[in-house]
Amino acid sequence: MTALTHRGLVEVAGMIAAGEVTSEEVTQACLARIARTQPVLNCFISLEAGAALEAARAADAARSRGEPLGPLHGVPLAHKDMFYRAGHRSTGGSAIRRDFVPDHTATVMQRLADAGALCLGGLNMSEFAVGPVGHNIHHGNCCNPWDPARAPGGSSSGSGAAVGGRLIFGALGSDTGGSVRIPAALCGLVGLKGTIGRVSRHGGMPLSWSMDCFGPLARTAADCARLFGIIAGPDPMDPTSSDMPVDDYEAACTQPVTGLRIGVDPTWGGIDPDPQVEQALAAALDVFRDLGAHVVEVEMPDQDELNALSNLVVRSEAATLHKSWLGSQRDAYSPQVRRRIEVGLAVPATRYIEGLILRSSHLEQLSHAVFAHCDALILPTVGEPAPTLEELDVGDAPNLPAMLTRMTGYTRAMNYYGVPALSVPAGYAANGMPMAFQLAGRPFSEACLFRFAGAYQGVTDHHRRAPEIPGVD
Repeated sequence: MTALTHRGLVEVAGMIAAGEVTSEEVTQACLARIARTQPVLNCFISLEAGAALEAARAADAARSRGEPLGPLHGVPLAHKDMFYRAGHRSTGGSAIRRDFVPDHTATVMQRLADAGALCLGGLNMSEFAVGPVGHNIHHGNCCNPWDPARAPGGSSSGSGAAVGGRLIFGALGSDTGGSVRIPAALCGLVGLKGTIGRVSRHGGMPLSWSMDCFGPLARTAADCARLFGIIAGPDPMDPTSSDMPVDDYEAACTQPVTGLRIGVDPTWGGIDPDPQVEQALAAALDVFRDLGAHVVEVEMPDQDELNALSNLVVRSEAATLHKSWLGSQRDAYSPQVRRRIEVGLAVPATRYIEGLILRSSHLEQLSHAVFAHCDALILPTVGEPAPTLEELDVGDAPNLPAMLTRMTGYTRAMNYYGVPALSVPAGYAANGMPMAFQLAGRPFSEACLFRFAGAYQGVTDHHRRAPEIPGVD
């Protein structure tokens, strides 16, 4: 029999609603696995076991009284330690905010709670959400559940490792240059960065106000779709959130892709992936052809230019947010994070404004070059299977930019464009590590991306494999 912790989010929610299992039993199973796995993976910064069990018992009592149940009633989740809950510590993965306790709750956290979800605590992350690897000198490195010597991806490292390691059923992360999609790819998960403005950012620690997106990591397209459908939508507390109607993303996962068009650039935007990743994407395209989709060739704009513009904007905005702390607590930052933020202080205002102004014209170019010819664009998420934590531990050495490009070369441009992008498991490398593709689409086309992902997962089983964690499984 499949262990409770190894079942999917939608499946477990259904079991709790039907009375086949209690929320307390599911929560106990998660806490038992966390106890065994945390020393290996270091996913959690804070664990609220007692409060979670109390909430689970309350959820079970509500069900027994016949009260209406939300779509996540009694399901244990945990989230990147940057989403505020009033009265609960939120470190942002930093030393500076090690004891920060917010007085308000993030909209995304409130919406999950209103849907019945439980929160087991705050998950490890790159310091201040700066870093695509999983390193953290303040709270300890987070490790990949498929091989603890390897990177789980960042900055939502704990979210990827905890969901991939079957400690919890889903998690939220933030994505400013790939920080949801990269951990999803390296940990064998589905992860979505929605259209800019699709999800409220009220009550989440900011890094770049024009690039930040909050999104879910989960084990299947349907699990991810349920989470995204709950957190998406307008919010009066966030004036940048969109009032576009929220689609039924979960239903989209069951719709066929016959007749839809998927675009591919044979040059991958000018960045060469590892041959194993390229073979995995070729196999995925064969699956889509068999499903009745049309594969069309497109020519993407140069990714180097887009990545440079994205870096320019993010660094400028991050430096503005951190300027005070850089003056008063400079030594409290890790060297790499400090270097990456401080360079933004030297960006001229004219150059930063130019970077913002160019976004609309670049999106128009992408729309004409790519989305005029297809419904979704396929790309690698990360161009290689997960490297080791050691080989990516470059600190603030001169090869730092090369390492960052290696990890974010395919993801960062989608943040600059502001378009949605969904990472989907695509098989396993010779060393057993997960590989993935990402699907990008027009603004607010998340339902179309879920449609492709759901159809793909309906005829493949990459998402069904679970890691065997040394000393745990």
